[in-house]
Amino acid sequence: MLHGAVVLFMLTGALLALRWPRLVLLHAPVALAVLAVNLAGAPCPLTTLELALRERAGLPPYDGGFLGHVLFGPLGLDVAATVTQVGTYTVALGLNALGYGLLLARGRPRA
Repeated sequence: MLHGAVVLFMLTGALLALRWPRLVLLHAPVALAVLAVNLAGAPCPLTTLELALRERAGLPPYDGGFLGHVLFGPLGLDVAATVTQVGTYTVALGLNALGYGLLLARGRPRA
């Protein structure tokens, strides 16, 4: 649940900041951390924690990371496929660019 909340916040936080501007102070570091982990190809700390907790609870582990397990796998998509990766980054970067672009435009004085 926490993992899904972080992903959802990373996707929508910039848009939520249009309503609550101080949310940028939380969203920007979260979004940058998620981006850094993905670009580095490092394992997600939340996935690592989730898998450890699943093991402790006697549940089987899963492959493909959180998005592969929860979103792309059930849709029959390969999380490692180029088209899936491009789509994921397009949605994430597009929503954040839109939100932050609108925030910046709102902050500029009009001529």
